[in-house]
Amino acid sequence: MLTSVHPKLPMRNKAITHDYYVNQLGFDVFGNADFEDYLMVQKDAIQLHFFLFKELDPKENYGQVYIRTNDIDTVYQSLLDQHISIHPNGSLQLKPWGQKEFSLLDPDHNLLTFGQSV
Repeated sequence: MLTSVHPKLPMRNKAITHDYYVNQLGFDVFGNADFEDYLMVQKDAIQLHFFLFKELDPKENYGQVYIRTNDIDTVYQSLLDQHISIHPNGSLQLKPWGQKEFSLLDPDHNLLTFGQSV
């Protein structure tokens, strides 16, 4: 009966998180209410939630999300075309577990890994 999951990740500054996900990654704000300490964004079938954590040390943040796609090459190239920083150890690679993957770090060091089965 489970139908979806919406990860909740920490953010230090709502405006910065909003800018990154909406203006850079192309997500839309989800919902019709604007909460001061909470942000919900959506793109295609993916929805991410963020809660304010002003004291977060990005170097100690272990927030991670694995996002599946059916067109990894296009997603990757579109981010490169927009000059979105790819994780230094996360360039597009074929992994031994049968996934083609790449990763990004958001402004709070939440790790976003995009993957497609090959």
